[in-house]
Amino acid sequence: MSAFLDLLPDRPRRLAVLGAGTVGRALLPRLAALEPTLSLCLLATSRWRCADPEGLPAGAALAAIALAQAGPDAAPDTVQAHDGSGDLPAWFGPGDVLVDATASEALAARHARWLQRGLRVVTANKLGVGGPLIRHQQVRRQVENGAWYGDAATVGAGLPLLRCVRDLRAGGDRVSALAGVLSGTLAWLFDGYDGSTPFSARVREAVALGYAEPDPRVDLSGEDVRRKLLILARAAGQPLDAGDVQVESLLTPALLGARDAASTDAALVSLDHALSVRARDAAARGNVLRYVARLDGAHARIGLESLPLGHALAQGGACDNRVAIWSCRYDQRPLVIQGPGAGAGVTAAALLDDIRRATT
Repeated sequence: MSAFLDLLPDRPRRLAVLGAGTVGRALLPRLAALEPTLSLCLLATSRWRCADPEGLPAGAALAAIALAQAGPDAAPDTVQAHDGSGDLPAWFGPGDVLVDATASEALAARHARWLQRGLRVVTANKLGVGGPLIRHQQVRRQVENGAWYGDAATVGAGLPLLRCVRDLRAGGDRVSALAGVLSGTLAWLFDGYDGSTPFSARVREAVALGYAEPDPRVDLSGEDVRRKLLILARAAGQPLDAGDVQVESLLTPALLGARDAASTDAALVSLDHALSVRARDAAARGNVLRYVARLDGAHARIGLESLPLGHALAQGGACDNRVAIWSCRYDQRPLVIQGPGAGAGVTAAALLDDIRRATT
């Protein structure tokens, strides 16, 4: 017991937020709800960080980094250049909370080490438990030894997917299969798509609305869905690695060969004909297209499917994620979880929920 108490700070816990992109910026104004139990002491981008062990107003920290980006000479003393590797100040230690709001491979590789140091890690970075299997195993080993790791924001933007799967297993149930629409971006792209309009126009609209990545190939490749399925599969007790998941990418040779934003945009039209044919064929049979991830035992696959309108995975609209879970308890009819699966606001809210759990 004394060893555990030694990890608890005798002050408000310090908070470090790594990543000031759309999710990080959406999280910052929400942090005020956690005062005075938590004090933001570090905000970092890939090149700059603003740090003060006594605490930082979130808005001031973001403004200070913006000044440094505009011209280093204008930056206040609290801002320093750094290499984005995830090195932390010496005063940031056991019991403090670190939020990884990036998609950085280098930071994901540090999650287990941070946990071993006694930090409480909250993450939206899927490359942690959705990256190489050995990395997932290192993180879980630390959690089994009492470390605190919040990963609800990695799948479903905070829908209770991971918690549900883990609770089923903890209660003696066994997840036999699951299937889901796990990409909010791809859910939006195929919602109402019947092949009568160019799919490329829908992709451009998704980018303009912020529903897709600036480089839409990130979403169209299926790699993001692969990582989410790996996270769910591992939570269900299937120790799968990336190569164990069959992925039908939507990328065409033209998109794969694009070298910059302009050529990527021009190559989007290469999607139109084949997807229009598939959508029209599905509509002729009273079906709709959905990009579906499936786990059946140790078999995992991801791809575009034609589903009847009454199918459990065909009901969600807009950016909704929809996941069906079969288990010993739910063997005849699956447990279905549905809700918004994309957007900086819902992802930031999921991070905030995990931060609250980390500090109670």
